Amino acid sequence: MKSEFIPPIGRIREINGQCISLFGDDIDTDRIIPARFLKCVNFDSLGESVFEDDRLTLNGRHPFDLEENKNATILIVNSNFGCGSSREHAPQALMRWGIKAIIGESFADIFYSNCIAIGIPCFTLSKTSIQEIQENKDNKFLFLEIDLKNSLAKSKDLNLKLEIKESSRKMFLSGEWDATTTLLKNENLIENKFNDLPYLKF
Repeated sequence: MKSEFIPPIGRIREINGQCISLFGDDIDTDRIIPARFLKCVNFDSLGESVFEDDRLTLNGRHPFDLEENKNATILIVNSNFGCGSSREHAPQALMRWGIKAIIGESFADIFYSNCIAIGIPCFTLSKTSIQEIQENKDNKFLFLEIDLKNSLAKSKDLNLKLEIKESSRKMFLSGEWDATTTLLKNENLIENKFNDLPYLKF
């Protein structure tokens, strides 16, 4: 049983956690969260249904069902992850399952942007480095420490230089990715602007 979901807020400077690997290119958003779950009123229950159809097919052998992965927080993927429709439910489902960061060969652009907007950093590595992680015989116990300031990830045996868009990196370090918190911190500016708008005066 996962612990109670707590969304990220403010500055994100480091992420430490166990890795979970998915194999395969072009894993689309419909596989991440099937379309029938899009009717939800909010995102709260989506974590339970992430990769629902893949998990049913594998009958308990999907990485997201394995006991050794139940506390994993860093997802390792291959190329063009999150392709397909632009549904924001896909990163929301991953986050509510417990994923706090994703490392892959490449990401679909809209999926990447949706992840950044809810506080999930997406890093890229070469195909060789991703395979090294995925094929590590001790992968189920691989624990990575991610340093966003220096774009580094390290474990007992690995030292990886991660790639992330500089604009995204700065947003995480400053907390500007968190639009709600930023908005609340500028309440006075919003009120002043509201009072300055002539068409709102009666």
